[in-house]
Amino acid sequence: MSTETARQVLNGATMGTRWALTLHPEPGFDTAPLRAACQAEVDRITAQMSSRTPESDLMRFNAAPLGVWQDLPPELMEVLAEALVIGRESGGAFEIAMGDAIRAWGFGPVPADETAIRAAMAKPRRPSYEVLELDPARGRARKHAEMSLDLCGIAKGYGVDRLIAAARAAGITAALAAIDGELRAIGKPPGDRGWAVALERPDFGHRAIHAMIEMTDLAIATSGDYRHWVRVGERRLAHTMDPARGAPLIGGPASATVLAESCIRADALASACMVLGESRGKALAARFGAELICLTEADRNPAGQRAS
Repeated sequence: MSTETARQVLNGATMGTRWALTLHPEPGFDTAPLRAACQAEVDRITAQMSSRTPESDLMRFNAAPLGVWQDLPPELMEVLAEALVIGRESGGAFEIAMGDAIRAWGFGPVPADETAIRAAMAKPRRPSYEVLELDPARGRARKHAEMSLDLCGIAKGYGVDRLIAAARAAGITAALAAIDGELRAIGKPPGDRGWAVALERPDFGHRAIHAMIEMTDLAIATSGDYRHWVRVGERRLAHTMDPARGAPLIGGPASATVLAESCIRADALASACMVLGESRGKALAARFGAELICLTEADRNPAGQRAS
């Protein structure tokens, strides 16, 4: 049997998009239990971390009173801990307490609201790493200031890592896991040097390849201004929030792609580097042993023009 014939892609719904796991299983390998395990992993993450489900553990914590310890599941605790590390190291460029701003600007389930936008921009904000306290030993957390946590900049990366964990638990040593622009590879496909992953050109309205990257035992995540955006008046505003303004980022790179050992870290760093820009972003990535690739306005298309 050729390697092309042996290639299989498992997939399912998660976080408003699709997850996928590409692998080349041995003949006779039953992929059904692995697919079920993968779906269970991402379903668990959604149940814990969704900002659109009032019953999620995250939303329950958002609604909790100040200063009171709240028991949280280990997966959510792990993501919060990583978020606070990246938040602190980035000087607040990565900030998970932006749920009110995300909703106000129309990136949640309802359109942008001018009154909510003004409130989000006027709200005094302390970094979450200063006012969110974690107790990992007891699996609990408490907040010391009102905050609206949203994990859209890190949860998908964590989900990719959990897909890889499910694959490894099933005895798979070579696979490529993906949720949107977050991917992680282990091993390599039969006969290839690595998993071929496309780095997209940051074009609006259509997809084109900027470069190809061969990945082995590596994660990659991209944050950009060209996929998820809303129109407010005549302006197209990307989903990346500027924590200093409580508003969508203006003047950042077209996209920031980070290569790191784990996808949770690549995902969070990509979001932080959009806010920091290329120079400071490269310095931040280097501190974590990661690599940053920034694309700019000139990389959008051959003419370097922004699509209307």
